[in-house]
Amino acid sequence: MLRAGIVGLPNVGKSTLFNALTAQQSALAANYPFATIEPNVGVVPVPDERLEPLAKLVKTQTIVPATVEFLDIAGLVRGASKGEGLGNQFLANIRETDAVVQVVRCFEDENVIHVEGSVDPRRDIETIQIELALADLATAERRRERAQKTAKSGDKAARVEIEVIDKLLTALADGKPARIVALDDAERAAARNLFLLTMKPTIYAANVDEATLADPQSNTHVAAVREIAAAEGAECVVICAQIEAELVALSPEDRRGYLSSIGVEGSGVDDLIKSAYRLLGLMSFLTAGEKEVRAWTTRQGTRAPQAAGTIHSDIERGFIRAEVINYGELLRVGSYAAAREQGLLRLEGKEYVMREGDVVHFRFNV
Repeated sequence: MLRAGIVGLPNVGKSTLFNALTAQQSALAANYPFATIEPNVGVVPVPDERLEPLAKLVKTQTIVPATVEFLDIAGLVRGASKGEGLGNQFLANIRETDAVVQVVRCFEDENVIHVEGSVDPRRDIETIQIELALADLATAERRRERAQKTAKSGDKAARVEIEVIDKLLTALADGKPARIVALDDAERAAARNLFLLTMKPTIYAANVDEATLADPQSNTHVAAVREIAAAEGAECVVICAQIEAELVALSPEDRRGYLSSIGVEGSGVDDLIKSAYRLLGLMSFLTAGEKEVRAWTTRQGTRAPQAAGTIHSDIERGFIRAEVINYGELLRVGSYAAAREQGLLRLEGKEYVMREGDVVHFRFNV
């Protein structure tokens, strides 16, 4: 399963957010650095508003959402790239992730100590970027030395790797993330083989207090995070981790009611989960029958037989074709029978690329 790692400085709300994400109080949330030492791992359901209406349509009580895995990683401090604090462990844990959720503190609270003594999102983001870039700089330099030796024998791939590394080194030496460097498809493929920390796709989670949750535009700290995210082409999601963690005990209806009472339309945590799912390059197709309605996870761009394999390897092996209908069309006509009568059910073959929200029935023979 692909994973998103929750990172940030100490005391920015990482473990509180993890508790909200996983709907349990399993992560130790404490007001001192390094409350999290070993990374907590949680498998989180992906919010999907399509599942309940689809279950009503096919008359089933069983709903199974897609899931995504989150890791709550120890806080990073200055000097982490040289082993300060829990630096070595932090870097090792983040290497195990496929995407990064960087939690940035955007609230003032004298009762919650900030490791740098004040709240400054630009400085905090820069601190993490520099430490990860320094770690990547050492990795890239070692790889360049190795590639140079291979290139002397005429290896073309090694020469390409050197060219890519040289482009990346310029950014890394300035403390910038490798992901902002302009690369073509071939260069990006070569860069992925370097397994750089700053190459990982990133979402910024601006953690605010309840007072500004309904109007994040008024929060200058949020504005700073959004500006940095926009410059990178990254997403910024505004959350109040403390409220979200407290709402875990409420029913979904009561949760929505409370958020509405403070002027908030929906859950920031739900938005964050969906964003992380997309950032990992994942999508959901749906199956619907009397036994259950389920969202199945597959990579974006997956063809029908391979998508079928996420259900069972026998279905992929014996794939004949897929009976597909768009979720919105099925809901509009109200039943599979009506969809067949109107010619909305499509028969797709082995080359069909699955689309987000496809409702599918796979035909197979083994």
